[in-house]
This record gives sequence, structure tokens and C-alpha cells, in this order.
Amino acid sequence: MAEVVFEGVSKRFARTQAVADLSLTVRDGEFLVLLGPTGAGKTTTLRLVAGLEAPDAGRLRMEGRDITGEPPSTRDVAFVFQQYSLYPHLSVYDNLAFPLRSPARRIPEDQVRARVTEIARLLHLQEKLDNRATRLSGGQMQRVAIGRALVRRPAIFLMDEPLSSLDAKLRAEMRVELKRIHRELGATILYVTHDQTEAMTMATRIGVLEHGRLVQLGSPREIYEDPINIHVATRLGSPSVNLMPRQLFPSVRVPEGAVTIGVRTEHVRIRKSANGAAVGRVRWIEHLGDQSHLHVTVADTDVITLADPHADLAVGDEVAIEMVAPLFFDASGERVRPGGNGR
Repeated sequence: MAEVVFEGVSKRFARTQAVADLSLTVRDGEFLVLLGPTGAGKTTTLRLVAGLEAPDAGRLRMEGRDITGEPPSTRDVAFVFQQYSLYPHLSVYDNLAFPLRSPARRIPEDQVRARVTEIARLLHLQEKLDNRATRLSGGQMQRVAIGRALVRRPAIFLMDEPLSSLDAKLRAEMRVELKRIHRELGATILYVTHDQTEAMTMATRIGVLEHGRLVQLGSPREIYEDPINIHVATRLGSPSVNLMPRQLFPSVRVPEGAVTIGVRTEHVRIRKSANGAAVGRVRWIEHLGDQSHLHVTVADTDVITLADPHADLAVGDEVAIEMVAPLFFDASGERVRPGGNGR
């Protein structure tokens, strides 16, 4: 496995700045997830590592050597794409063995068999080795696609939203599988997604991208609890963080310059109002079994909170709201931290 370093890397396509001055180290053996919406520069970042795109500026290093100008064939990377990209006329065994039989990396057939058998066991595909790729389920095909990368044992695995075409159940299963594979192999993985659940459950660290720029880098817990701005705050959390004008809550002490209060759903406390202390009104209740999402209207703003499904609340009830661990943002959306003058 290897460390990969971006040093001020930029890439533009016509008028679109796909990657802008990216400086980032993917540590040896870590599972780093780049999170962002379509157009954030995620796939271009992977293609730069693979050598499928050349940077306009900056340098790339792998295992300490400069790979900026190296062709893809010498970079020792494996790419897993969103679509399965299997050879339909080949068996699962031959799909897995294909990278080991290429002229550039050909190894003896007994070693091919040993490597394929090992990866098939890791991916629970032992019973499918003789099947044609077209006779597999979607989840099994994606396992074969991942396995075809794993057999190579490259310096780094590049994964471009490999679970996005699977249904919800298979995505959940494959998240567990990928994390297990990472743990067992100690692999270095650079993974891109727009799915916050994938990022939170699999990543060692998350890098949040916006318009080609790395906005914040940290552990899943750091990114969730301590976002640097509104863009980062809204990338994680379901339901999303509540964003409210600070004037809705004049009694809340806020730092100088704060115009928006952000609060996670689990940090909003709701109770029936008493003695005319109503702040909002229950507009809708989503019953989800073990919990409920409570939609409360405060002036013209909708606030969502988690509630006990057995709570004595109904649509139309007037409620008081208490916030725990609120976040504060200025007019440009940047984080404003408590300490200093509040108002």
C-alpha cells in the first residue's frame, strides 16, 4: 500500500474549474472518502491519480516519487467504476483473473488460481466462480468488479461511487463488505460519493469538496460535529441540519456576526408550551417506528427534530423549543464560534 500526496493540484475543462489548488495526503492504509454533489470534482480527482487526466498545475506523489507525468500503466492503481464493467462472456473466475493475465502483469497460472480463490473467499463468491457474469445479481456483479481490483494488490484503490447503482439493501450490505475488506487487507482506498451514509459509515477521514475545492478534512465525527461552514454542515445529517435566522430566537446568546443558527435534529428539544410560552406549532409528525420526526413551524421556518414516538404531541400543538449545542454562521455562511462578545 502507499501514501498519495496532492501538492496544489488544479485541473480545468474549458470554463469549468474541476479541481482547484488541491493539497491533500491520502495516508498509507486509510479509507479516505471525498464527499460532494455532482460537479464537485470528485471523479476528476480520481482520474488525476490514475493518470487518466493530467493536472494543469501542481504535482502528485505516490510512495515518495513524483508520478505527475507518468502514464497510467506505471502508477500501480486499481479503479472501480460506478458501473460493473465486467466481461459478460467470461466466467466469474476469468473476470477476476483477467488483470493477472495481462501482458504487463502476467504471473504463473498457479499463482493466479491462488489469488483468485483468496479474493473469491473474501467476497463470498466461492460458489459463483464458474458462473457467467450475466448470471449474477447486481450485488454479486459489483463484488466481482471490486474483486477484479483486489486481485491486483495495487498501491491504492480508486473507487468512483461503486454502490450508487445498487438498491438500498445491497448498498447497506456492500458498505459492510468494503469496510471488512479494508480492515482485513489494510488497503489504501480513495473513495468518492455523494452519499453521506457511505461517507459516515466507511471513512477513516472525510474530505468535503465544493466546486473543486477541498473545504474541510477530518474524521466523520469531526466533520459532523464541527463543520467549518454551512456547506459542510448540510452535507452530513439526515434529516439535514436546521438553519434558522437568529432573530427567531432573540433569547439565545449568539457570537458577534452570527446571522444564522444551525442545530442538528437530535439537539432540538420540544415540549408542549405552558403559560403562553409558545415558540412554534407542530405542523406534521412522521412516525418511523423507533422514533418520530417532528416538523414544527416557527414563524415561516420549518424546524425538524427527533421525538419519542410515544410523546404526547399532536399536529397543531403549540410548543416551546430548546436548542442544545447550536452552531452559528455569519452572512457568508462561514462558522462563527462562541467566545468573545455575544449578543
